[in-house]
Amino acid sequence: MSFYVVVGAGPVGRETARLLGEEGHDVVLTSRSVGSNALPNVRTIQADATDASELSRICRGADAIFMCAMAAYHRWPTDFFPIIDGTVRAAEAVGAKLIVLGNLYGYGENADSPLRSDLPLDPTSRKGTARAIMWQRAVRADVPAIEIRSSDYLGHGAISYFSLIALPAIIEGKPVAFIGDLDATHAWTFTRDVARTLVAAARYKGEWGRAFHVPSQYASPRELIQKTAAMLAREVSGTRSYSVPEIESLGMHEAIEMSYLFERPLLVDASETEALLGVKASSIEEMIADTLRDQL
Repeated sequence: MSFYVVVGAGPVGRETARLLGEEGHDVVLTSRSVGSNALPNVRTIQADATDASELSRICRGADAIFMCAMAAYHRWPTDFFPIIDGTVRAAEAVGAKLIVLGNLYGYGENADSPLRSDLPLDPTSRKGTARAIMWQRAVRADVPAIEIRSSDYLGHGAISYFSLIALPAIIEGKPVAFIGDLDATHAWTFTRDVARTLVAAARYKGEWGRAFHVPSQYASPRELIQKTAAMLAREVSGTRSYSVPEIESLGMHEAIEMSYLFERPLLVDASETEALLGVKASSIEEMIADTLRDQL
């Protein structure tokens, strides 16, 4: 069995640690605040990923490090760089492979559709630029690196535009507002599928220094709202899209630069992930049910 370190104890990091532990591996889950743990074969250690020296000590002997840590959304352009730098330096110090959790922001607004994992990164937002720089830092490391790129999350505990903007109104049976074109097809990624892709990537025998897309399911925001309401046995009394001034007045400034993701179809090619890593997307119903686990 192998020794793995998972940096970041959010929904994806914790699920990744759980999967690895259930396979019988020795796993350390580390974060600034790891919380309680009852996962088999998983030890939790409180640590700051920006402290490369301390993280190196924790990772000594590790076969691979999973970089699943997150920065506060509005502080990505400043806070993410010390996190990825500390994690890369730790991986280099102990000679561990590096699997980075990423997303689609780095492709930018002008990328061809469907998005392919071999497309050049050409970010058109501050957050996309942050993600592109993070991957550049990882791929320049003296150890093999892979990035796993996901679309917008569904799943228990996931923080996404859907969970923050639409879901509370659906649960309360109120009129629902969202962003962008409500009828544009959109890729939704299950946090558990993200973790399964991360774990599968650690076993990849091909050439590293590349990215994989997490297999996702498709639904327009309107369809997702309707499916979610139906699962909760709620009536959706009305659905509309926020205007930019409304988004600003509500204090959702961070949503404005990324709203292009919802203004037209967002299609993702994950065929290589399915063929090379053996991961397929869960059903949209399973994704919604897990998102609503505390409500059903």
